[in-house]
Amino acid sequence: MRNFFKPFAALVIALGAAEHLAHAETWPEAVRIGVIASIDKAGKTIMAGTSPLVDRVIKEGWLEKELTRRGIELEWYPLAGNAGTGSVTNEAFASGRIDFANYGDLPSIVLNAGGVRTHVIVPSGRGSDMSLLVPVHSKVKSIAELKGKRVSVHKGRPWELGFIKAAESAGLTYGDFQIFNINPQAGTAALASGKVDAHFVNGGELLEIKGIGRIIWSTKGKPLHFKMRAELWGARAFTEKYPATAQLVATAYIKAAHWAAQEENRDEIIRIGTRSGLPEAVVRKDYDDSTLTWKDRWTPRFDQVVYDHYREVTAFARAHKQIRRDVKADELLEPKFVRQALKTLKLEDFWASSEAAAKVAKDAAKTAVKTTRKTNTARRAP
Repeated sequence: MRNFFKPFAALVIALGAAEHLAHAETWPEAVRIGVIASIDKAGKTIMAGTSPLVDRVIKEGWLEKELTRRGIELEWYPLAGNAGTGSVTNEAFASGRIDFANYGDLPSIVLNAGGVRTHVIVPSGRGSDMSLLVPVHSKVKSIAELKGKRVSVHKGRPWELGFIKAAESAGLTYGDFQIFNINPQAGTAALASGKVDAHFVNGGELLEIKGIGRIIWSTKGKPLHFKMRAELWGARAFTEKYPATAQLVATAYIKAAHWAAQEENRDEIIRIGTRSGLPEAVVRKDYDDSTLTWKDRWTPRFDQVVYDHYREVTAFARAHKQIRRDVKADELLEPKFVRQALKTLKLEDFWASSEAAAKVAKDAAKTAVKTTRKTNTARRAP
């Protein structure tokens, strides 16, 4: 228990560091954080959505207290929790209605390419999984067997890159399929009615449990940069003008990540995940990945996995003309706030094993992908 409470003993140092920075800046009137809002079973709006980190920051109240004592108001700005979340969040950043938000990688890159500058101040763990499903009674068992068949993929969304990686892992290309560019809801309906032979989507476990489809490929067990990512982004204009305030926000999220990384809090995190109506079994299955320890799942470190992912996504966005000018991936990542938070909270070594574990997983996944490609090549040989 001593290690669990150790970071909280360092909060006096955190406050001192923040006050030191404050001498070089004025405090803002408010901090506005965009969050995905959801409706629970009772019809109540939940500002934290299904995000355990946001939920923890709100419930713990440390950030609100530290801002209040400096005369700063904390505002949680609700964002639509649907397929349009990325564009809604981008609009909120562009209009100056929010200073921070936790959302996906590709919309953020599009925003920066358009001239609105933001950057990642706290990475959100190891990302979320994507799946390729076929109809329940389909005889298809591998991606290679889908060559020339109908696959629903929503273009312009983060999972489009995920599908390309899935195809490449089988030695195929985007052009080897009949692509149906439809949103996830329409794709699910098409899968259920047999109008497509496969459906690529974020998650997928619920569709499998409901008997709508069967997962034949998933990013689980694949290289970590295969996964879709959503981080805590901050507006550059705000973080550069008010670095001490941004540091308080980052520290609050690191505290939340440390809480989430404790095994004894797993059930509470799963409960938070059921708020949108998902069955507990689906949420548990979503978190189930033998290649990740529970602690490493929540790492906020800016390690090579994060840098590799954003370099790949920015290159993808440019190559597929989703952005009209180059965006330098490294300029989207600002690690100084995490570094200071980990130092302040005495958590510098808490996730130290994450980078080593990520390298082992990456090497193992590369070997698995090479083996799959060789097998598929052999199958296609006359």
